[in-house]
Amino acid sequence: MPPSAILTEGLAKSYGPVRALRGVNLDVPEATVLGLLGPNGAGKTTAVRILATLLVPDAGRALVSGRDVVREPDAVRSQIGLTGQYAAVDENLTGRENLELVGRLLHMGRGAARTRADELLAGFELTDAGRRPVRTYSGGMRRRLDLAASLVGRPKVLFLDEPTTGLDPRSRVGLWDVIAGLVAGGTTILLTTQYLEEADRLADRIAVIDDGQVIAEGTSGELKDRMGEDVVEMRLVESGRASEALALLAPLAAAEPRLDAETGRLMIPVHHAGGTLTDVVRRLDGANLEVAELSLHRPSLDDVFLALTGRRAEMEQEADGDARGRFGRRQQRKAA
Repeated sequence: MPPSAILTEGLAKSYGPVRALRGVNLDVPEATVLGLLGPNGAGKTTAVRILATLLVPDAGRALVSGRDVVREPDAVRSQIGLTGQYAAVDENLTGRENLELVGRLLHMGRGAARTRADELLAGFELTDAGRRPVRTYSGGMRRRLDLAASLVGRPKVLFLDEPTTGLDPRSRVGLWDVIAGLVAGGTTILLTTQYLEEADRLADRIAVIDDGQVIAEGTSGELKDRMGEDVVEMRLVESGRASEALALLAPLAAAEPRLDAETGRLMIPVHHAGGTLTDVVRRLDGANLEVAELSLHRPSLDDVFLALTGRRAEMEQEADGDARGRFGRRQQRKAA
């Protein structure tokens, strides 16, 4: 097994009475992707900020490329790149100027910074747009430029905090291809996302965090296997009787049945769906519970997320763009 690029042990952080992290343990081997999933306020962004040296933990320790984030912050910063939810680029500069500026802040010579900028513009298919002000860029182009900026220093470890927020599906898939290419080249990535398809496609392993704790970890397939072979999903005509239906169907479930409070849908993980589906219908009919919708499907990460957290995935609202901005300002003060 390759050595750990990211390692945390007992990581804890509180904001007054709010315990954002409560003993988080993570181990990310080199040249792999860890997908960090969790509902709003679960602690994902706090974990990323600690690993990126933007916050100091209250307890525990965190190592990035073998360097302690508290004792050796400068050494850690030399190894990492960070991209937050929102593109942190200067709209009044051209794409090329943005990348050259980052290079200069990282103490590259003028020629080296220019060469690196041209390499990244070509790699992210932005060469033609490189001389245009960023304010003329589309959302997808800005995100690509933002990711390119985080790679100017050739980081060994890259933190991507909601990197495809706000992108259209085509731009999102294009960025996925870029990320996959980085990992193939040896970069280690910690990815926080609420797009479960993104985690399913990119992550070698997934950690689900809720209320400041890791509540499940494994490959996408391992997490789905916990749900059983199939999921019976239904919606009752009388939504107020959902709890009654859950209790009635619990003996048939391979894992704990769930109610999605937002949609009123019941999810019952099952084995041997063919025979079980007949039993589900028979039990509901016997209790005079009328079904408005009924379907059967293979478990998805969305099913896993709902089963583990009781909520469906939704977009994170923490101020990740501010984290990237502070990282940039810290680098600028260092360069000065």
